Amino acid sequence: MWILWCMCGRVSVGSPGACGDMDRSGYELLQMWPVCQDLPGRSYQGDPMKDKYDIIVVGAGPAGSVAAKTAAEKGLSVLLIEKRQEIGDPVRCAEGVGKQALKKYIEPDPRWICTDMRGSRIFSPDGTSIQMAEEIAGGEVGYVLERKIFDRALAYESAKAGAEVMVKTRATGLIIENGSVCGIKAMHLGQEYEVRSKIVIGADGMESKVGRWAGIDTSLKPSDMETCVQYLMSGVNIDQEYCQFYVGKKIAPCGYVWIFPKGGNMANVGIGILGSESGEKRAVDYLNEFVKEKLSDASIIEIDYGGVPVSGTVERTITNGLMLVGDAARQSDPLTGGGIINAMEAGEIAGEVAYNAILAGDVSVEKLQEYEDRWRETIGKAIDNSLIVKDIFVKITDEELNSLAHSLKGVNFNKMGLTDLLYALFKANKKLLWDLRVLFKNVVKNELET
Repeated sequence: MWILWCMCGRVSVGSPGACGDMDRSGYELLQMWPVCQDLPGRSYQGDPMKDKYDIIVVGAGPAGSVAAKTAAEKGLSVLLIEKRQEIGDPVRCAEGVGKQALKKYIEPDPRWICTDMRGSRIFSPDGTSIQMAEEIAGGEVGYVLERKIFDRALAYESAKAGAEVMVKTRATGLIIENGSVCGIKAMHLGQEYEVRSKIVIGADGMESKVGRWAGIDTSLKPSDMETCVQYLMSGVNIDQEYCQFYVGKKIAPCGYVWIFPKGGNMANVGIGILGSESGEKRAVDYLNEFVKEKLSDASIIEIDYGGVPVSGTVERTITNGLMLVGDAARQSDPLTGGGIINAMEAGEIAGEVAYNAILAGDVSVEKLQEYEDRWRETIGKAIDNSLIVKDIFVKITDEELNSLAHSLKGVNFNKMGLTDLLYALFKANKKLLWDLRVLFKNVVKNELET
């Protein structure tokens, strides 16, 4: 739902028990711990890699793990590498995800679900709130995850499917012959390797080097980035079934503050503002002001900084022998910053296309165009719509936000159709409705096509 403003930041979880209240029973923590024992982690170094695979996936986040799992399930030999010592650490997300979308890719497990939310509450600059049920509140409302455990669970699924998973393995370059990517150069435990493959899938996140090495422009301007700061806090006394979002130029210019409950009295409290807005007053300064005013009795347990791309996708995500997925392809939502589901969907498509290409004996850019076409038809259309709203949102004044909130206050969104929403927006701000005309045209077109 376009009205939801939910920006991913970055949170680092200190232990498997960071999810929920500090008073969580030892029994509950022990229930969560087995998944960490089974997955590649601190004590796992990996066996020496072979010198050739069908597919090499660089980066073991949601996009990379799903791509590796999908390809391995089809019988391909797959190497999944992760540069860090522990998969899932550090976590770079507010950890919210839609329930139904998640279930398409993995069965929910209480060991990596902190809270089951009913919806969201959005607060305008003057404090007027709008409440939305989770079904329409947006792709980041549903579950609050423990990402450190969740990411390891995804990597474990890829390993069970047959992929080889290696941590502490950093890609240092690509092997390119006759204009086609045919492997990677890597460093593992101080030793250099050259590993060949038929296809490389770059899932190495926002700071992706794989795309640049292949000649794909993945650069970002400050206005294409959200500067984010997030605190893990205890003593946050809010309704645990609702996440909260606060908007306004004085609160978070060209962005917003979020509160994601994690069980008991714990919550992720963060802020994201456009990099171009981060001058003398930084994102952390705005967040500190918010915490002082709204959460003065809460305590900060952890602090993390990061960034989220909100520029829309890169111009192309393929070349001969290579595909980019997830944040490496800028497939996160430019309005909400959420990218978990988009990453998993792109990873699945990439794994399927890689299988088709290898089966056909053709890994050219023309053959891999299937990946580009498929993800742009689904993920791409949603991102285009979000870009329209983001560009309008950053220009809206606090007075306009208040007017919009007042017109929508008390509305039952479960019973609101497109016509009702248009009417409410028209009453609130005629100019805003006109600016959104392209979005509504796209929505109507998509509904007619389906």
